[in-house]
Amino acid sequence: MKEIILCKYGEIALKGLNKRTFEDVLVKNIKRRLNQLGKFHYTRSQSTIYIEPLDDNADVDKAIDKLKKVFGIAKISRSIECEKSLEGINNTAVPALEDTLLGARTFKVETKRADKTFYLKSPEISNEVGGMILDAYPHLEVDVHAPDVVVLVEIRENNAYVSAEKIDGAGGIPIGTSGRAMLLLSGGIDSPVAGYMIAKRGVVLDCIHFESPPYTSERAKLKVIKLAERMAEYTGRIKFHCVPFTKIQEEIKNNCPEELFTIIMRRLMMEIADKICERDRIQCLVTGESIGQVASQTMSAMVCTDVVANRPVFRPLIGMDKSEIIAVSRKIETFDISIEPYEDCCTVFTPKHPKTKPNIKDVEAGQAMFDFKPLVDDAVENTFCEFIEAKR
Repeated sequence: MKEIILCKYGEIALKGLNKRTFEDVLVKNIKRRLNQLGKFHYTRSQSTIYIEPLDDNADVDKAIDKLKKVFGIAKISRSIECEKSLEGINNTAVPALEDTLLGARTFKVETKRADKTFYLKSPEISNEVGGMILDAYPHLEVDVHAPDVVVLVEIRENNAYVSAEKIDGAGGIPIGTSGRAMLLLSGGIDSPVAGYMIAKRGVVLDCIHFESPPYTSERAKLKVIKLAERMAEYTGRIKFHCVPFTKIQEEIKNNCPEELFTIIMRRLMMEIADKICERDRIQCLVTGESIGQVASQTMSAMVCTDVVANRPVFRPLIGMDKSEIIAVSRKIETFDISIEPYEDCCTVFTPKHPKTKPNIKDVEAGQAMFDFKPLVDDAVENTFCEFIEAKR
């Protein structure tokens, strides 16, 4: 029995003349994710990547877990490769499905005939294979509406492939095909979801975090690093920038109007992040803001913060409500980390009555009450950087 993993494209199949470029990046990303799990052979044909284990040490179970988090893959099948004939399917694939089919009561067969020269059409193949399965496992019944098991048969150019499991991939397009972005990563629920969603569009992700000791603890920083580690399972390695922000926040408190504390703080965060992007040739900024969610996320406030940046600011969550954001955070397993009770610097010196509709001239005047430029330059200069890898 020859086991093989089939990874099927989503959007890449529609890329026309650029398809080859996207395929090359996807294969490179897959190889990087699987390089610690044994030896595999990779081929591609008909919008599918074929991943063949080359020895007994290749961990197929872990490989599939990793592949489920590779952007660019729409579907994954753990398949049995056999001769492209009904006899080959009956002799090789049907016995190989024993563990799955013995534990089921109902099944159906779906067929994809990519090789149109094959002498039977898809419904005919499904009927024939279904009959073979009923002969081999007489306890089963056919249920085309809600079966316990769906057996997938693919007739391709050189061989047939049969599986009893179709696994959803991460979708999107491969990381590294859409530029590089800087995510403002707090310890909350929203920003990791924003990072996941922008990375799903093929963007290489850096993260920037602002710490304010002693007002924020070392545990708060470690919490954010754990979030970056969890995100890295989807994004690959992340460059993590940690900015010393205490002095800036203290001077905001001492010199600026209280109702503008939050908006001025966010403007200075944007300015620092923008300067690091300029230095590191990063093309855009990303935040986890959702319009109207809190006082600092009104349209007026966003206008006041965006004006200090010299590059686009993307907000993937802009139209989502909190329940939708939480659903994604649970899916990518950042939610339980985000709700750990260690506060970030955004909660330091929070005004009692923040301005929800700030006027940009008033904000600029409030910020001008103190010369923040030396502190901003110092924060950029003393930003600590490290690379974060997935831990699982």
